[in-house]
Amino acid sequence: MSMTPDIAKRAVPIETTPESGLWHRLFQIHVSFIPLPVYIVLCVLVASIVAVGKVGTDLMTMIAIIGLGGATCAEIGKRIPYLNKIGGAAIISAFLPSYLVSIGWVPDAVTTSVTSFTKSSNFIYLFVSSVVVGSIFTMDRDMIIKGFAKIFLPLMVGSILAFVTGGLVGMAAGLDLKQVLFFVSVPVMGGGLGEGAIPLSVGYGEVMGIESGKVLAQVLPIILLANLFAIVLCGVMSAVGKRFPHLTGNGRLQVGESGPELATKAEAPQQGLNIEWVIAAGMSAVTLYLAGVLLHQLFGLPGPVCMLFLAVLLKLCNGVPKRLEEGSRTLFKFFMACVTYPLLFANSIAVTHWHELISAFHVANLLAIFTTVLTLILVGFAMARRLGLHPVEAGIVNGCHSGLGGTGDVAILTAAGRMELMPFAQIATRIGGAITVMAALLIFAHVGP
Repeated sequence: MSMTPDIAKRAVPIETTPESGLWHRLFQIHVSFIPLPVYIVLCVLVASIVAVGKVGTDLMTMIAIIGLGGATCAEIGKRIPYLNKIGGAAIISAFLPSYLVSIGWVPDAVTTSVTSFTKSSNFIYLFVSSVVVGSIFTMDRDMIIKGFAKIFLPLMVGSILAFVTGGLVGMAAGLDLKQVLFFVSVPVMGGGLGEGAIPLSVGYGEVMGIESGKVLAQVLPIILLANLFAIVLCGVMSAVGKRFPHLTGNGRLQVGESGPELATKAEAPQQGLNIEWVIAAGMSAVTLYLAGVLLHQLFGLPGPVCMLFLAVLLKLCNGVPKRLEEGSRTLFKFFMACVTYPLLFANSIAVTHWHELISAFHVANLLAIFTTVLTLILVGFAMARRLGLHPVEAGIVNGCHSGLGGTGDVAILTAAGRMELMPFAQIATRIGGAITVMAALLIFAHVGP
């Protein structure tokens, strides 16, 4: 008696493959960038190391701790409704660890080790160098000059209007005009901690005849709050781009800009990428960074800006082979996927002190800071079309002018999902910040405390 076709079909045993088992399926589940089985084992191992008091500052231990912390924070941020639409992963990674340290939920051994490793290694510079090289080397060379030239006008106009609106709102909220201009607006647009807050504190301290540490304690919370507002508002700009696609270039600053990242499958190189070119891209990033450090020592120019200009010069002189471009793109994608959130996590523990952040939480300061950051972004957005720029991207680049240096740029662009804008963000942060600080110190020395 023969079976019917349906019965026969059901009777055929299901062929299994090595990848169809439960263990292999678990590896398809990720906590951010870490497969679930690896994540669970890492949690147990890190907890055990902390329990026996053997938390070192060696590279492997730190990769485990900050990688685990960054992945956890990113996953939390991605799962919070509404917040996940405006860069929740970056916001949580940048601020939650600092809060947990303040309430004692992070073991002292972890805090000490992460802080020591972060400050001694300065691995943020490796991240920024790799992202800048990946961005510049894969950009259309004919668009580079136009892009850098065009971004200065909205940045300058935005800075001036931000001073005006921030000052007016601060005065309306009860602050003295000089107070809001020099101790709120200038620190917001000063370029972060090392290039902004510290030089300002020293300069203000000399003019006022007080210790620079007291001034730094006053302006540091302002900078941290401005960075938080910039992260949230640029995340909102990203959401605007998703809602109105005609306003965004999805990471491209200029209208009509094209490059290797946007190549179609038919246009993409058919030959497989040699890993040696990825290594070459990494060593190129390190070389450019060291060149920037040397130029800083010789001429006093900001190292990251020197590095950026050297990368642009190489690209404009056709000094970047196609295979190196491909390697730079892969390097860029690696750092974006695996390093961003651990970096934010580490800096949240080492740099962002929660009590300093909340000390500036009073209405007048909040309104003045928010207005300053918002004006920067809106001016960039409004001026973009006339300059041939995408409004969303121009607004985000202007918003980076209020970021916490390199760390702030990473957090802002991560929240906005536009790390390709890092070269322009560096211009807004470093050069815009340097001009702001120099002008502010000259004026403050003239008008007095």
